[in-house]
Amino acid sequence: MFPELIDLPIPDGTVLDGEIIVTDEQGKPNFEAVMERFKSKNSLHQITFCVFDIVYSSNKKLTCTLLDRKEILEQIIPNDNGLITKVAWLLGNGIAYFEQVKNHDLEGVVLKDTSSKYQINKRSNDWLKVINYKYENVYITGLRKDKFGLLLNYENGNYAGLMEFMPTPKRKEFYSVYRDFISSESDKFTYLETKIKAKVKFRNYTSKGLLRIPSFVEWVS
Repeated sequence: MFPELIDLPIPDGTVLDGEIIVTDEQGKPNFEAVMERFKSKNSLHQITFCVFDIVYSSNKKLTCTLLDRKEILEQIIPNDNGLITKVAWLLGNGIAYFEQVKNHDLEGVVLKDTSSKYQINKRSNDWLKVINYKYENVYITGLRKDKFGLLLNYENGNYAGLMEFMPTPKRKEFYSVYRDFISSESDKFTYLETKIKAKVKFRNYTSKGLLRIPSFVEWVS
């Protein structure tokens, strides 16, 4: 999918952790463009591998602290370029930095303990993702039949996307009332009148104006 990453200018026995991005006209990461490039060999999007950590060096797993790994990473990738670049970071000032992230409408930040070790296939409070969520009031206008998923519409009636994330207690509340608002059905969905309203949080608007990864926050009366 990404043949340009096969021969990166890094030593053998190196394993890096990072993220592939495609930037838009403003230099911001464009998730949809990455997925387009991933799915299509004909896509012309130029990718950048943004590296934020190093796991193995010279075929040995690094057990040192995050700050030590950052120093090793500087030696492995001394010069950034359009194909591979190190993720910018700073010590402290997390709140002020996050405010700048919000001002520039970026996705969020990851707070990391400087003494943390790299843990493979484990979640830890040493690394905390802080997402710059956006919020919207929407109507629940349908229910997917094969697996959980709720159709959403904006208040103006336009389709807003599919919500798959909802706490179990709130799902039970929804299931207890939705039958009173059924308007029609298809093979895949049960459609509802625009009566059930909720507040959702999401990452960003897609190019088609839909909510990216919406999740339930609370009911709106």
